[in-house]
Amino acid sequence: MPVRPTAALSTLLAAAVSVTALAACGSGSGRDPDTVKVSYKQSTDNSVKVADTYLTDVRKQFEREHPGKKVEFVPIKAPDAEYYTKLQQMLRSPRTAPDLVYEDTFLINSDITSGYLRPLDAYLAKWPDWKQFIGSAKAAAKGRDGKTYGVPDGTDTRGLWYDRRVFAKAGLPADWRPRTWADVLTAARTIKRKVPGVVPLNVYTGKPAGERATMQGFQMLLYGTGDGSSDPLYDDTAGKWVVGSRGFKDALTFVETVYREKLGPDVSDALDPNFNTTVNGELLPQGKLGIALDGSWLPLAWLPGSGHEWPDWSRRLGLAAMPTQHGQAPGKVSMSGGWTWAIPAKAANPGLAFDFVKTLQTKDNARKWYIANSGIAVREDVAADPAYTGAQPGLRFFTGLVAHTHYRPAYPAYPKVSTAIQEAMEGVTTGDLSVAEAASGYDATVKDVTGGRVVRR
Repeated sequence: MPVRPTAALSTLLAAAVSVTALAACGSGSGRDPDTVKVSYKQSTDNSVKVADTYLTDVRKQFEREHPGKKVEFVPIKAPDAEYYTKLQQMLRSPRTAPDLVYEDTFLINSDITSGYLRPLDAYLAKWPDWKQFIGSAKAAAKGRDGKTYGVPDGTDTRGLWYDRRVFAKAGLPADWRPRTWADVLTAARTIKRKVPGVVPLNVYTGKPAGERATMQGFQMLLYGTGDGSSDPLYDDTAGKWVVGSRGFKDALTFVETVYREKLGPDVSDALDPNFNTTVNGELLPQGKLGIALDGSWLPLAWLPGSGHEWPDWSRRLGLAAMPTQHGQAPGKVSMSGGWTWAIPAKAANPGLAFDFVKTLQTKDNARKWYIANSGIAVREDVAADPAYTGAQPGLRFFTGLVAHTHYRPAYPAYPKVSTAIQEAMEGVTTGDLSVAEAASGYDATVKDVTGGRVVRR
């Protein structure tokens, strides 16, 4: 998800992004009122064309159903963190803003606060299909002002993928069901001892991995600490971010253990921003990774036409829920996020953009996307459709984790809090910081970026 950029390189990147965005979107004053410009995240893996293929098909349908109207794509090919940077650069000016953008739910409130997005309530009120969307998905696209700024196109859950071939060689059970963090670490240590040449356990970490480290890695641990009675990251009652918690240090200790004991990938690989492509395209298919703490979407990398076709993945890989720290209730933990289609505040053709959203989100098109993208349906009519539920191995398992899932506190400060988590993870991964030092640095950063709105636990 590596080379860590210096401040100077980051500045050059921002400048290059700005120039690229200007070239891509053209000048706002000369925009064609019959053309909708759509920006989306293009896979960094050249062999994965799922989004490109789907959007091209929908464009053909839209242009056929709307004579004289055109769709122009402005793809952004970059790792997650760079995608967010490039997108925000584009949203700042009417000269560069597309008409429709693909927004991660974790960033949407930050972009709302920055004035980058347009509320969609007037459009949604006239769209009958909106009533089919589940409440939690709608909530993820709402601003603190109560208005809705995005149309969700699916959600996801996370768990443990494990290689049955590796487990057999290590003498571990084919139907693995870890009950505690200790069980996960024990399995990884067994693999290290008995199956040389295999990475025992992958937990994404560090700033280069961006939100992948925060959500797939750290929060899958953090939300499994404590008794589950309160959010371990944000206190909704107090309206403050949590610092100084035992659970935070315990989650960091797990990450430290993985890399200190060499149960994970080499640190240089772990801190490669595109390491997820290696995990999906090489390590898992080639039987070189024992356990992966990862998401429900992995099979999209192995579908026909992906370049990494792996038709028997469901026989080679097993699935297990990530356990809570000590096996305490509810025993399982997952995190959910998702993406939305949003209309920039400075879009030239917002009405036409929403017309394209409606085509993207018909029941049939939504079902095609969920299946192609290994996503979890956020439309109730699709979720109840046997053509969806039986379309892919593992879909029922990951859909079942929705009952145990958590959502990030997607408030405006969250992106900076997330970065602080990544920095703490990176410190213990490289060994440059102790757990205590990394946790203390996180606490200080969060206190600073939230204006002191913190509570200690």
